[in-house]
Amino acid sequence: MNTIDPGGRSVSERPVTYIRFDGWLAHVENAFNLFAAGSILALMLLAVLQVIGRLVFNTPVPGFIDITEQAMAIFAFAGIAYCQRVGGHIRMEIVLGKLSGRTLYICEMLGVILIALTVALLIWGSWYHFDRSWTIGDSTMDIRLPTWPSKLMVPVALSLLFLRLCMQIYGYARLVADPTREAFCVPMIEGVEEHAKHEIEEVFGDDVEEGGAR
Repeated sequence: MNTIDPGGRSVSERPVTYIRFDGWLAHVENAFNLFAAGSILALMLLAVLQVIGRLVFNTPVPGFIDITEQAMAIFAFAGIAYCQRVGGHIRMEIVLGKLSGRTLYICEMLGVILIALTVALLIWGSWYHFDRSWTIGDSTMDIRLPTWPSKLMVPVALSLLFLRLCMQIYGYARLVADPTREAFCVPMIEGVEEHAKHEIEEVFGDDVEEGGAR
């Protein structure tokens, strides 16, 4: 799975506004994903300090468990929209892999619509929990960290995912209307060689050309 924008159509045939919004959304998703990665790194370093402090100085990091619990919401949810964009979520393609053309795009679109409806319900529920935590001033048991920042991360990250899903619904709808159109900003089923090629292009960017590197 990968998000690909194959060429071949004139600029006038491309949904310019859609592509521009996708680019803006991708920058936000990249920032959230980087934030998630940074939280994992910070938590790893904190765990090292916890071990060294406990074994060497007999002084563990105060509130280590509280901090870990709050950080989990960041690295579990902040990168979820980025993962959806690049097609990184685990999915079964036993049936979809045998489909093609309009039939494939209809099935993909229906699947994304169902996911979007589920995410919308999760946004509503997680916002309720954030609002309750903010209202009552909920905090952790040990060092009394407020829990509302981590609970706010969940509906914010899910809202970003919802925007990405809406973009993909539109992208698949274009292909359902005309399967010969160029696919923009939607995950497409790829073979092993194509998947490896696009992963290389994503890492090296314009430094990779067909048949070799510059």
